[in-house]
Formats: sequence, structure tokens, C-alpha cells
Amino acid sequence: MTRKKILGSHVKRLLSGVSDHGRRHLTEVETDLRQTELLLEEAIGKLTTSFMAIHSAVDDRQGTINLLLAGGTPSAEDSARLGAMTGEIGVHVNTAITSMQFQDMTSQLLDRTLKRVTGLREFLDTVGTHGENLLPDSGSEEIADLLGKVGMALAIQSLELRTALRKSVNQHHLESGDIELF
Repeated sequence: MTRKKILGSHVKRLLSGVSDHGRRHLTEVETDLRQTELLLEEAIGKLTTSFMAIHSAVDDRQGTINLLLAGGTPSAEDSARLGAMTGEIGVHVNTAITSMQFQDMTSQLLDRTLKRVTGLREFLDTVGTHGENLLPDSGSEEIADLLGKVGMALAIQSLELRTALRKSVNQHHLESGDIELF
């Protein structure tokens, strides 16, 4: 085999190998990110359950509240429970709001990461597609031309991907204030 054929064969194998290997790994990353998103959704479900528990705690004390409103005198135990209720519920509500803000930002991060992974897969597909056009008997000039085209296509895709991705993650869904991450 001539030197040109060996060079072409190696470059073709390299480009195809990078493309195939990268595509497989990125597919796994996508799967992991989607599972992470499902876990976060489950966590939000648990937060909802916590809010309902807070509501239930308030509802359980409603009898004592009604007694007070009617001018009655609650027992010492009822008074103590009512006094502790404000602080207890405040802690739970603050924790839940913070968790929901984290979930909102995490969802944005996951969405951005999935866009990046999709862009990287397309990036690797470009390498693989150009690699398929390389014949084992391609000359040095053909190889250099192909590598130049690959480099240009990859530079354009990289710029498009960077432009499409936001640099920061913002809180969108809560009225408790604005938070910016990154």
C-alpha cells in the first residue's frame, strides 16, 4: 500500500472512530440527564407533599384558632402549639421555596446541557460524514482539502452552538425575588 493510501485510511478511520465513539458517549450523557430531570420532578412532587403537610398542620390547629376567634380560652398546650406553629411553618415554607428555586434553575441547566449535547452530537456527525467521503487512496492535497472543510464546518457549528446557549440561568417562576446563577 502506498503512503497516500495509508494516510487516507488512517485519517478516515480516525474521523469515523471519533464520531462513533463520541456519539455513543453523548447518547449516554443525554440518558443520564433525562433521568436526572425525572428525579428532580420527583423531588418537586415531594415538595408539593410537604406543602400539603403544612396545610394539614394549619388545618389541624384550626379548631383552636376558631376557639380564639369565638372569644374562648385555649388550653396551655394549644397556646404553646399555636405559638410554635408560625416559626415551624415559616421554616418549612422557606425551605420549600428555596428548593423550588433550585429546581427551576436546575431545569434550565438541564435544558441548556441537552442543547449542548445535541449540538456536540451534530458536531461529531459532521466529522463522521466528512470522514466517509475520504477514500483510502486520497492524495495529500485531497486530505488537506477535506480537513480544511471539516475544520470550517466545525467552526461554524461551534459558533452557532455557543450563540444558541445562554450564559446564565435565571429564576423564572417565583415571585420571591430574582436569582441569577453563573
